[in-house]
Amino acid sequence: MPENQVEELAVNTIKALAMDAVEAAQSGHPGMPMGMADIAVVLWSKYLQVDPGDPTWPDRDRFVLSNGHGSMLLYSLLHLSGFPISLDQIRNFRQWGSHTEGHPEIDQEAGIEMTTGPLGQGFATGVGMAIAEAHLRARVGSEIVDHRTFGFVSDGDLMEGVSAEAASIAGHLGLGRLIYFYDDNDISIDGSTDITYSESVPARFEAQGWHTVTVDGHDREAISDAIEEALAEDQKPSLIVCRTHIAHGAPNAQDTAESHGSPLGAEEIEATKERMGYPVEPKFHVDPQVYEFFDTAMNRGREAHKAWSERLSSADGEAKELWESLQDPARVELEGPGFEVGESLATRASSGKLFAEIAEKVPGFLGGAADLVASTKTVIEKGRLFTKDDRAARDLAFGIREHAMGAAVNGMAVHGGLRPYGATFFVFSDYMRASVRLSALMRAPSIWVYTHDSVFLGEDGPTHQPIEHLASLRAMPDLWVIRPADANEVISA
Repeated sequence: MPENQVEELAVNTIKALAMDAVEAAQSGHPGMPMGMADIAVVLWSKYLQVDPGDPTWPDRDRFVLSNGHGSMLLYSLLHLSGFPISLDQIRNFRQWGSHTEGHPEIDQEAGIEMTTGPLGQGFATGVGMAIAEAHLRARVGSEIVDHRTFGFVSDGDLMEGVSAEAASIAGHLGLGRLIYFYDDNDISIDGSTDITYSESVPARFEAQGWHTVTVDGHDREAISDAIEEALAEDQKPSLIVCRTHIAHGAPNAQDTAESHGSPLGAEEIEATKERMGYPVEPKFHVDPQVYEFFDTAMNRGREAHKAWSERLSSADGEAKELWESLQDPARVELEGPGFEVGESLATRASSGKLFAEIAEKVPGFLGGAADLVASTKTVIEKGRLFTKDDRAARDLAFGIREHAMGAAVNGMAVHGGLRPYGATFFVFSDYMRASVRLSALMRAPSIWVYTHDSVFLGEDGPTHQPIEHLASLRAMPDLWVIRPADANEVISA
């Protein structure tokens, strides 16, 4: 079969698997996988460098599905590409005990980098991944770290405030290895996005320092050209605006809000498959040529992985030693600056005196505060910040963007090789609560540093008094909350 026909068959297979899985579960979101199938096939078959034989090799490209309600798109791609997601697991989509839940978060062993339900979180987490790649490449060299972060995002992601904060950070920092595909289908749960959403998205992102290009999201050649353009732009992150049709190809469901989050129904599925020239039966059918098509595409990642392993083995001794210490950090003991018993010292001040020692002993330690460094005392190297011109710096200025700071810290943490922190006043943990909860769900090694936790100081008024916050965070499963009472307890914490 000619390549363009196999490519079309791959697109239709993804659509069919999404329709069949959602119908079998009587739950799910078929519209997005059908609408983004063309984009996914182009990215995964021609550009993305991943290795199904070793899904966690450190220099792989990262793929974030921020519109994670369309998880059947990812499951289909992973299954067809040879990752450990079986066809039986797809048949059991959204069923208890199955590995193919509706809104997965993370399972890197299975190829799921970070795929989220709370909209906007994936967008902002991907920004953190791009920061991690840029920082590590600056410290150990491009021979060891040289990959990109790709992501799919939706109208809902771009409506959420966290994505606006994160986009501002990414544009300001010039994260040129970050490429997002916007599924611009004009549909949300309540109907057309016209009822809530009328700004020019490309203009908004251009104003924030992004490179943008708009294409027909079902024209695979145009999508490929847009990716080439984004790859050539290394000074700005890229947003490829893809004009798509939700439930693309379905005779009656295409462009309807109902196709966003409901099964299409047996009759509509049959009509859609007939229109595509795809077998109506058996359900969950995959032509062997599609497996072969994706397996061949995965050779690109396999070869890149092999070349990376060879480069790593012959890397400069100092760079290789640093890389190994970043990947497998040793346990350290902190000595502290010699606190005196009875000395009057705020815990945030005693914590701040430890940061340089932590950074010296933990090479992956980095982070920043939400424009509160002077108050939180969270500084590694005073006077030096992570910028476009200094990617190796370990202090990040997040600005007054607690939402994005939380998600970006998660992105650095799940990227690997780093132990990131984010700091702010305790009361503002409210603003980053979704990210903190996701860090617990994903068991990401994110570090949250909160200061000004006293409920007895009232000069800033009741809005700045974290009365209920300690109990609230301690109620969150898998979040380890430590509240040191003095300088020596700070060392232990």
